[in-house]
Amino acid sequence: MLNGKKRAYLRSIANTTKPTIQVGKEGITGEFLDELNNQLRVRELVKVNILETAGLDTKEAANAVCEAIRAEFVQAIGSKFTLYKKNLEEPKIVFPGHEHAKAKKKGEIKTNRITKKQARNGIRNKGVSKKK
Repeated sequence: MLNGKKRAYLRSIANTTKPTIQVGKEGITGEFLDELNNQLRVRELVKVNILETAGLDTKEAANAVCEAIRAEFVQAIGSKFTLYKKNLEEPKIVFPGHEHAKAKKKGEIKTNRITKKQARNGIRNKGVSKKK
């Protein structure tokens, strides 16, 4: 389930992307859902264009597609809608604040404070100190 900040981040990414798949006059078919699912597996975020000949409402079509392939609805603007589905094996999109932690080098402690012992000895800590 997407919260507001994640949805806003996905909308910012989708703002610069072009639709990669479109719904034609045949509507939402099994082949369309298979292709959309494949694109979501590769990209995680897909923008869909609905042609005028399809005669479908954008939000209704987006909700139907989301239910069929278990994707998350991001936004609908005009005749385009955007979907997101996380790839559990190889995630492509990393949300802000969810980056992987960087491993510390062996023997290093990163700190920005000066201990009492360092203050007595006049040693300035520059952010990294070595363990003994």
